[in-house]
Amino acid sequence: MTFILKTPTEIMTDLAFRIKSKRLELNLTQEGICSRSGVSLGSLKRFEATGQISLESLLKLAHAVGALSDFDTLFSSQKNRTSLFSLNTCSKKRQRGKLK
Repeated sequence: MTFILKTPTEIMTDLAFRIKSKRLELNLTQEGICSRSGVSLGSLKRFEATGQISLESLLKLAHAVGALSDFDTLFSSQKNRTSLFSLNTCSKKRQRGKLK
């Protein structure tokens, strides 16, 4: 059982650091990755500085650095992963949301 104890802000910052590291590993400038991905330079600079970016732009950047397939397993059912939220839920599979 794996527990993820990072906050959303920490994950955003980590993602920005990883994309920047991958960009530099591929010897790409900010302008270079922007032209490959179609993401504006302003969006990339904001992302690398703060971690804030739209999902579409994040996926475009991931595609530009060859990491788009990493998103395929996001939200998939995995028996070995458990979040703190899922510890309090029942095993019955819900058909719709409960909270408004």
